[in-house]
Amino acid sequence: MISKNTIDTVYETARVEEVIGDFVQLKRAGTNFKGLSPFSDERSPSFMVSPVKQIWKDFSSGKGGNVVAFLMEHEHFTYPEAIRYLAKKYNIEIEETEQTDEEKANADIKESMYLVSEFAKNYFHNTLLHSEEGKAIGLSYFKERGFTNETIQKFGLGYSPEAWDAFTKEALGKGYKLEFLESTGLTIPKEDKPFDRFKGRVMFPIHSMSGRILGFGGRILTNDKKAAKYLNSPESEIYHKSKVLYGIYQAKQAIAKLNNCYLVEGYTDVIQFHQAGIENVVASSGTALTPDQIRLINRLTKNITVLFDGDVAGLRASIRGIDLILEEGMNVKVCAFPDGEDPDSFAKKTSYDDLIAYLENNAKDFIQFKASLLIKEAQNDPIKKADLIRDMVQSISKIPDRIQREIYIQECSRIMDISEQVLMSTLAQLVQKDIAEIGKKQKQEQKAFEIVKNETSIQTEKLDILYQLERKIIEILLLYGDMTEMFQDVLLKTNSEGKIEQIVEKKEYKVYQRIYLSLQEDEVELANPLFRALFNDLITYYLQNENSGIENYLKQLPEAFAQEVTDILMEDERLNLHNWDGQNIFVKQKKETISQYTSEIIISMREYLINKLILDLVNEFSDKLEEEQEELKVLINDYNKLKVNLTATIGRIRSTYI
Repeated sequence: MISKNTIDTVYETARVEEVIGDFVQLKRAGTNFKGLSPFSDERSPSFMVSPVKQIWKDFSSGKGGNVVAFLMEHEHFTYPEAIRYLAKKYNIEIEETEQTDEEKANADIKESMYLVSEFAKNYFHNTLLHSEEGKAIGLSYFKERGFTNETIQKFGLGYSPEAWDAFTKEALGKGYKLEFLESTGLTIPKEDKPFDRFKGRVMFPIHSMSGRILGFGGRILTNDKKAAKYLNSPESEIYHKSKVLYGIYQAKQAIAKLNNCYLVEGYTDVIQFHQAGIENVVASSGTALTPDQIRLINRLTKNITVLFDGDVAGLRASIRGIDLILEEGMNVKVCAFPDGEDPDSFAKKTSYDDLIAYLENNAKDFIQFKASLLIKEAQNDPIKKADLIRDMVQSISKIPDRIQREIYIQECSRIMDISEQVLMSTLAQLVQKDIAEIGKKQKQEQKAFEIVKNETSIQTEKLDILYQLERKIIEILLLYGDMTEMFQDVLLKTNSEGKIEQIVEKKEYKVYQRIYLSLQEDEVELANPLFRALFNDLITYYLQNENSGIENYLKQLPEAFAQEVTDILMEDERLNLHNWDGQNIFVKQKKETISQYTSEIIISMREYLINKLILDLVNEFSDKLEEEQEELKVLINDYNKLKVNLTATIGRIRSTYI
């Protein structure tokens, strides 16, 4: 188990904006950063990161928390995995305490699979560089491809020996369990003689965006026609081919920095581009492009340039992926290489400057590229030309933005020499068809929603006021709990003439102490279970961490409270998602002092609870006997007097603090 000292060091060292910046393209927004949500499909940024508070909030999904919570949400890490990842990023040595046998037995299955995969990567890499077979076969192959030692190291390339069980035997000898060797697909079970899946292949480790090993691609080097040229790890708990892009780990920073991603087909295309000096490139690993893969890129940039081989048949088949990119609201360009060339071969023989120039000069807008490609097939055949135009309009219909759609219609009209009116009419039909299909789904969902809405709307209306007041109390504890403020108390004293006078006394309190004492005085417990648990947790924290502020609490924010706490703390940051000042809209700021604000919330809560008590007593009135009714009248009258006093107290507080 990781020691508490290590965990504390990790929290003190890790910077939330640096860690999240590895996964999400962030832009400065005042004292904070904003970006597109990595948890939902959105067009406008609603993801906020606060370097000051060291928390993040995703307003589109409602998720939020500290740096560890982000890794657990985004990378699906366990808590220990997230701590280990941060320790590695910031070069923090991990201290561990001895685990019990039971704890070892209950180790996370996915973590075991990751550990096996990491071992496999190191084994294949060392075999490539240090074994006679690896150097003679695997290393020779990579050298023939022109890969340098630095490139081989960067991508962790390796070699799996020709022997049937060389890797499996080594892994078992090192204490790795056969069940995890099989669940990752590295070993294939066969009665009592399990064997290596990738025997006799050069190995390409496949990383997650955070750098964990998810699976492998293996290329055979013999001319065995019965064996597949490329073999990938099978689907598993940690490897889903449709959700992975080869090279995303090595490319993510360059993609975010350059605001563009080159998309290629194979492993060697990616590696050769990196070696040529172009690092913002990823591969779909020979599979048809999927929405999940596109969204992975969308976290880093809105711009994709698809690089195709010069082969026309391959272009025609691959171009279907463009529609998927357009559907995600991304900008797409296409660049084809000369006949007989692919990204690998072209990058290998072209200098960096010439390669950059070629990509810039030959990357065409998708509509121009599609037209130039398909018009060759249509030639002078009017029927084929009509099909081509429909194909192009079909692609345009996938674009979410209406203005972009219209611009592309104008471009299509110019290229194909056909009126915009006809194209717009065709586009309208396609869009209307899509809307109709979406409408059917929405109606079904709406029916279910209306049933729930009708059942809960009355209850929600009654609870909203108390909910908001309790939420304000939590907000004050989070923002100002450890601050010392001057509060005023109204005391009732009898003067020398026997009259009752109100005397205002001022006294300093910690804000959390004032709130705690006030609620104790009224014997009030927060009604909302989450707020009640959070209130108790915060009071305990402040009592045990005098004058330490809320920062340490936020660093190790309990998972159960993470979403609500970050939602409250980042409420004001939602304003930064809009350029209000640029539109001459100036948001009103709070002018009350903290003590005034706190006192008003507490008294407003008292007033609400008294109103509720009065209402409950009135509802009981008709069911009581006459004698009991008289008692209720007195009680109701007393509560009404108390309510009047509270209203007057709020007035005095406001006038006193002005």
